[in-house]
Amino acid sequence: MENCLRHHYLTLKPHIGFFTKPISFSSSSSSSSSCLNIRNRVPFKKLIVKASAGASHCEYSSLNSPLLPRSQVGKFLSGVFQNHRSLFHVAVQEELKLLSDDRDAAVSRMILASDSDQALLHRRIAQIKENQCEVAVEDVMSLLIFYKFSEIRVPLVPKLSKCLYNGRLEILPSKDWELESIHTLEVLDMIKEHVTNVTGLKAKSSVTESWATTKVRQFLLARVYVASILYGYFLKSVSLRYHLERNLNLANHDVHLGHRNSLSFKDMCPYGFEEDIFGHLTNMQSIGQGLVRHEEEIEDLKCYVMRFHPGSLQRCAKLRSKEAVNLVRSYSCALFNSEGFDSAENDDVILTSFSSLKRLVLEAVAFGSFLWETEDYINNVYKLKDH
Repeated sequence: MENCLRHHYLTLKPHIGFFTKPISFSSSSSSSSSCLNIRNRVPFKKLIVKASAGASHCEYSSLNSPLLPRSQVGKFLSGVFQNHRSLFHVAVQEELKLLSDDRDAAVSRMILASDSDQALLHRRIAQIKENQCEVAVEDVMSLLIFYKFSEIRVPLVPKLSKCLYNGRLEILPSKDWELESIHTLEVLDMIKEHVTNVTGLKAKSSVTESWATTKVRQFLLARVYVASILYGYFLKSVSLRYHLERNLNLANHDVHLGHRNSLSFKDMCPYGFEEDIFGHLTNMQSIGQGLVRHEEEIEDLKCYVMRFHPGSLQRCAKLRSKEAVNLVRSYSCALFNSEGFDSAENDDVILTSFSSLKRLVLEAVAFGSFLWETEDYINNVYKLKDH
């Protein structure tokens, strides 16, 4: 099992090397009071983990997250999520707008004071405000992903230390069906292949095979978790590009056949898909360049990915924002109780079942898919830093 994990990690290592160093976090800040006046009425409650470790498994009955908010904005929104769920997205939009305004105002003051004696002071203030907003936006990004998991009723895995008993890791409930339900069939086929490559568990395994135990090093499991986040992120990006290119190609075919005299870009998209393109995508370069291949038939998704130009493959696989990079790093460190994946303290060998390994990988892939969507959602209000 460990050799299987190691081989798959080395395959993905070029994409995850930047997660191997520990980081330090900036101090958090609060933004202006919300026009909803919710912040003054909603006390912050921690996202409570109810876990009980037994001889063979770890159960938890509430939604939770191993990474707690570090900023006042994050703490406020987590309170809104728990006490006023229907207002959560409204509050998120408001807080993102306030953060954007605060950051822009600090930059404007720095520019106006560039020729004055206070230029150095205002430059330092703008830098501090930028760092504070970055931490707050990472919290917002984390909570939006948390919200998406709550919509499919999947509790996030708590800190692994809460699920370890005498060196044995077991995660219940598995929630495999819920975690797979968010993907299309073509994407799900690629995910199942990924799970098999990572864990060695066959797609149609028996109950006995699923609950068989294996040994794995914790630091290697952490790296595979991050690689699976990036894989889910990549699949979300490339599947959108695939469907866009396929529909553009089909629409172009109709034009050449004379089926239409006039065709707008929105006409090329199936019902509902135009909302993804025009409502959320803020950078069309993220879909790639040279989308339409007029003379070729668009194959299935897997074959389509295999024929990618290396440059296009890299664009789809790379996290687009600095905030997303920081979130993946900090979330993984919180989950595995580490300051870095090469840490000696993370070199413990643990015993676990193939079912639990599959649960971790499926959660990570879903996390990556939700991260891609969340970046677009936030970037419409608050401009994220390019990575």
